[in-house]
Amino acid sequence: MKWILEQGGLEAVEMANNRKAGLLYEYMDENSDYYRCTVTDPASRSLMNVTFRLPTEELEKKFIAEGAENNLIGLKGHRSVGGCRASIYNAMPHEGVEALVSFMKRFKAAN
Repeated sequence: MKWILEQGGLEAVEMANNRKAGLLYEYMDENSDYYRCTVTDPASRSLMNVTFRLPTEELEKKFIAEGAENNLIGLKGHRSVGGCRASIYNAMPHEGVEALVSFMKRFKAAN
């Protein structure tokens, strides 16, 4: 609770979460030929766990491995469904999501 208050309260945390998720979903929606969001209805999308697929499972494995090399850890999707998952919970700073989107751009350009 102290952390939430230090961030400016619940409304401020909600706004920050909406901005972070919006940045990531916007990039994926603009590049849906490569990064396919697994939840197509924007109203049903999570602000905390953003799940997506790449064109092939081989690229997903490479994305996860190279992400880890770039200090972007935990991108592997759920063991029963595969794919990728970006967990952007409350304490994840906006800069972390910016770093992920930047990596996604570089990865797409290289692959």
